[in-house]
Amino acid sequence: MNQCLAPALVSSVMLLLWASVEKYRRNRMLGWREFLNHQWGPYVWKTYEEVYQETICAGSALRACGIQPGARIGIYGSNCPQWIVAMEACGSQSLICVPLYDTLVIICFTSLTEEEKNRAASIGVKSYSWNDFLHMGKENPSELLPPQPFNICTIMYTSGTSGSPKGVILTHENISTCIRGIDIFMEQFEDKMTVNDVYISFLPLAHILDRMIEEYFFHKGAAVGYFHGDISELQDDLMELKPTFLAGVPRVFERVREGVLKALEELNPVRRKIFGMLYNYKLKWMKLGYKQKDASPIADLLAFRKVKARLGGRVRLIISGGAPLSSEVEEFLRVTSCAFVLQGYGLTETSGLAAVGFPDEMCLIGTVGSAFVYNEVRLEEVPEMGYYPFGDRPRGEICVRGKMVFAGYHKNPELTRETIKDGWFHTGDIGEMSENGVIRIIDRKKNLIKLSKGEYVAVEYLEKVYCVSPTIEDIWVYGDSFKSMLIAVVVPNEENTVKWAREIGYRDSFSGLCSLNQLQDYILQELKSTAQRNKLRGFEHIKGIILEPQPFELQKDLVTPTLKKKRDQLLKHYKGGIEDLYKKLAAVKR
Repeated sequence: MNQCLAPALVSSVMLLLWASVEKYRRNRMLGWREFLNHQWGPYVWKTYEEVYQETICAGSALRACGIQPGARIGIYGSNCPQWIVAMEACGSQSLICVPLYDTLVIICFTSLTEEEKNRAASIGVKSYSWNDFLHMGKENPSELLPPQPFNICTIMYTSGTSGSPKGVILTHENISTCIRGIDIFMEQFEDKMTVNDVYISFLPLAHILDRMIEEYFFHKGAAVGYFHGDISELQDDLMELKPTFLAGVPRVFERVREGVLKALEELNPVRRKIFGMLYNYKLKWMKLGYKQKDASPIADLLAFRKVKARLGGRVRLIISGGAPLSSEVEEFLRVTSCAFVLQGYGLTETSGLAAVGFPDEMCLIGTVGSAFVYNEVRLEEVPEMGYYPFGDRPRGEICVRGKMVFAGYHKNPELTRETIKDGWFHTGDIGEMSENGVIRIIDRKKNLIKLSKGEYVAVEYLEKVYCVSPTIEDIWVYGDSFKSMLIAVVVPNEENTVKWAREIGYRDSFSGLCSLNQLQDYILQELKSTAQRNKLRGFEHIKGIILEPQPFELQKDLVTPTLKKKRDQLLKHYKGGIEDLYKKLAAVKR
């Protein structure tokens, strides 16, 4: 490489990559699986040097197309090496990367058929295959144009859980500050990250969590391998790649736990009992302050190494983000995965991190830890919800200030002013803070519903409470401000539902069972018992349900890529059923 790394520009994300290429030129950087002979083959890799050369060519090709510095370049596609090259190419020419944003210059990550080329041309769109695009850049080299720290690095759109997605403007300083903060955070731990670490990328690259993890791995000269595109076959990728680092959203880890528990059910009673004894034995020593790897090596050898094997066999660190992870699942992972486990909290607006927990601190289970490096966090009162930071238990809306907080919303100055006040970003999340600054996410301000009698209901909190029931796979709680009762759409747990049906003599399909009034009554009773056990108030009880046999994530546009519920879309989808259910409940009440 000929470029000199100017110290004044170290806050440029692209320069961080260049520094990694200088140090780790021949290290594996990006890996993927090719489909050969009707099956997915082993991972193949590009080195840091190879990725850098493609990045330079892609950046030059963008300039050859007449695109000027400061222009916005959309990247739309599944996680793959070309995605990263396109992103880094933007940085090499002071262009703004915009995930999921269309552009009139289309570059296909694979090859285009003649029909596809002609179709694009017919609507005035110039198209290139990936290889043609790189060749054009090689034939038309451009001088590198690294951005300044205050330049916009990316406009990243939120997932739109409560309305239209918002374009979050992040500068190069925002992202490079986060990377440096992770460096500082990781340095305090005994087990250091090395160039031999491997991350499996399956969360969307358009989501801030995956994006920042990959940026950090590139900074450290480590490797990133992409799943082959089918989340239902992720286990196969895990076994092939054998990652050392795993990040996911709560739904992913809930399924890991469900899979292990299901496997346990197939064991004989004696072996199940031994597993339970070893679990409790290791948990006891972890609660006494022992690190997970020292708490019970014999339990790890006899039982938990099999859980670790389900994750590829080499995982050292597991991070959950995107939404609060239940205490039951977090404890289970800490005990059985033979890896460090922690939760983080952040938003796109905070460059992905606002707070983070610590591994091997069992007292932090159920929390998201304390304020992350370079951030300040405070609570602001929300009187309509009864949350006050100076109460016996400090509670309120979480506000964040620091160099990682975004520059504003794209083309929405009014929303920016509403959200950032006196330098503090108002997250909309409700937190409870302990004396030592540890934060627990307890509610969501925007998911607050006011019923017709004036009661405020936190639906997201209720969904977490009700979903603990073994008969429920997923639940969406809904309330109408003109109604006095809560209802819900429930996705029953198929295995437990079929088991229940057989015990009372039904042999119908799962879809058929979901139409039975008896199943509705049974699940309503389970919801009532769950509400009573958790001491929910009367207006927080579910009074009616719609049974849905198909998981929300398998239906079009009902959840975000990180499996958060799109409440507006769910309301549209189930509107007819909701209206009928409220009429039925009103008739019964009369």
